[in-house]
Amino acid sequence: MPNKARDRWPRSCVELEAETGSKPVPEEGRAISDKTFTPANSLLLSPLHVGKTHLRNRIVLPPMKTNMDLAGPQALAYYRVRAEGGAGLVIVEATPLDQFEDGSLDAGLPGLASAIHEAGASAVVQLFHPDRIGGKRVAPSTIDDTRAATTEEVAAIPGRFASAALACRQAGFDGAEVHGAHDYFLNRFFSPAHNQRRDEYGGSLEKRMRLGLECARAVRRACGADFLVLYRHTAVADYPLDDSLVFAEELGRAGVDIIDISPSTSQEGSKHADLAAAVKSSVSCPVIAVGEMEDPEAAEAVLAEGKADLIAIGRALIADPDLPRKIMDSRREEIIECIKCDEKCVGALETGVPIGCSQNPRVGEEHKSN
Repeated sequence: MPNKARDRWPRSCVELEAETGSKPVPEEGRAISDKTFTPANSLLLSPLHVGKTHLRNRIVLPPMKTNMDLAGPQALAYYRVRAEGGAGLVIVEATPLDQFEDGSLDAGLPGLASAIHEAGASAVVQLFHPDRIGGKRVAPSTIDDTRAATTEEVAAIPGRFASAALACRQAGFDGAEVHGAHDYFLNRFFSPAHNQRRDEYGGSLEKRMRLGLECARAVRRACGADFLVLYRHTAVADYPLDDSLVFAEELGRAGVDIIDISPSTSQEGSKHADLAAAVKSSVSCPVIAVGEMEDPEAAEAVLAEGKADLIAIGRALIADPDLPRKIMDSRREEIIECIKCDEKCVGALETGVPIGCSQNPRVGEEHKSN
């Protein structure tokens, strides 16, 4: 079946302009920038020091599942190429805690960290609780055939995050991110709709925050002051923004260096950067904003208005890993446009095959290049 979005959009703006004699204007209101951005004195391209870590610019490759073996050559090449493309911070995709515990990543993590560092980027791994204990699905509260985790099982989870983060540090990574967003396991403990517990991990906001805070503190204690601790959180879901503002303040007190605000994909009508801005107003640590900010003018405005300190660019960095360098070098006409078709990136998540890109056939094939 033909892909209408792909048929409508060539691989870059330059190709379309050559064919039609006019600049492209995407459907659904996504306007292409008028190219007023200039690299000189850009906030987006300026460095940021977080603790002892130097980020060469404010561009973040956010954690996005690739369906690649993180211990294998395909993933190493995929992440290396995106670091070579100029991102300041590379966050490796959500990695289940049990992969650290079974030793399957031991051989691959050091090489992955080295590849990212050699390309000039800082490197972090996102740590993910897969909502399974002993091979059985668990949740904050009993739902259908999923049982509630016991108090003892929940109390052991921060130690598992700490051990995984320590493995990342020993492999050479600059930091680890606790995944507490998007209705996954930790986020469900924060949610009053999912968390109906009556022990110390459920009920009041203070108790619903407890597990996330314990995970952050455990990572900090295990890895020391010079290791970056990030926490990814969805600011608004079945709970109000005010709850998240209280949580963000407590995360800062728990030793979190960077708060990564990732809005719910189902949320309509809210500007993603405004959610990051609300959190930033409540904390002193840097905040990452994500969502529809691959256009450098949009990203620059977010930074200039003080809404965030770092800008995560997701699918656009899948489509063109060299996007940051092309921005730096004033070669934006060469950028391979992400058309948001989700055909081979998000679509791959359903099939289990490694991700690719309908616009760039090299995505997922980086390891085959000389």
